[in-house]
Amino acid sequence: MTFSLSKQHSSLEEYLDARAPNEPEFHQAVTEVMEDIKPIIDQHAEFKAANIFERLVEPEQVITFRVEWQNDANEIEVNRGYRVQFNGAIGPFKGGLRFHPTVNPSVLKFLGFEQTFKNALTGLPMGAGKGGSDFDPSGRSDAEIMRFCNAFMQQLHHYIGPDMDIPAGDINVGAREIGYLFGAYRRITNQFQGMLTGKSPSFGGSMMRTEATGYGVMYFLEKMLKSNSADLDGKAIILSGAGNVATYAAEKAITMGA
Repeated sequence: MTFSLSKQHSSLEEYLDARAPNEPEFHQAVTEVMEDIKPIIDQHAEFKAANIFERLVEPEQVITFRVEWQNDANEIEVNRGYRVQFNGAIGPFKGGLRFHPTVNPSVLKFLGFEQTFKNALTGLPMGAGKGGSDFDPSGRSDAEIMRFCNAFMQQLHHYIGPDMDIPAGDINVGAREIGYLFGAYRRITNQFQGMLTGKSPSFGGSMMRTEATGYGVMYFLEKMLKSNSADLDGKAIILSGAGNVATYAAEKAITMGA
């Protein structure tokens, strides 16, 4: 794919290979999204002159840190923590945290890059970020997860805040983990701030937040169908997964007649 890049790179693929080697997930996301927005960029000479392509695909900051925590056997375990602050052009960085063995810079950069467009399209002043750890919570006790969250926030708190970066939940980071993370942030900073979304309503969270993403999927689908003179009534819907989004999408699909 040919773009208006700096002189040393003749294509986007060549640029990505040079700037972000061995990051296949990130390469795939950038290539797919850029195919969609290239016609828009091509219409504006000022975008090319400002080198928008290269600026869009380069995160503002990639933060990596060590997370040391104690398991129930009193052994010290070490994981890696990350926060990719991808783009803050229109507001504080905003995006989820995930705890999963597959978490690495390539995956987080791919998610942060897409989050840039996802957040901008809401019309709200939100930048884009993504983060997490290669910690696997499967089979861990509540106490172990709490200790890990405390250790994770001990490192992360330097880089987040209501006017800087506002994480949320993602894979394996639900209301319980957000609660542990928020409690750790409050103890460390001595401040009760809106610096994490997905909290329980009992300490500052939003009502209906849990259902919102799954419901939103179905509202979006309903609008798309209506724009094509169709509706959801009697339609068969295939859902991938059985997590928070899929569960509430299924619930809403049924109530909407699918």
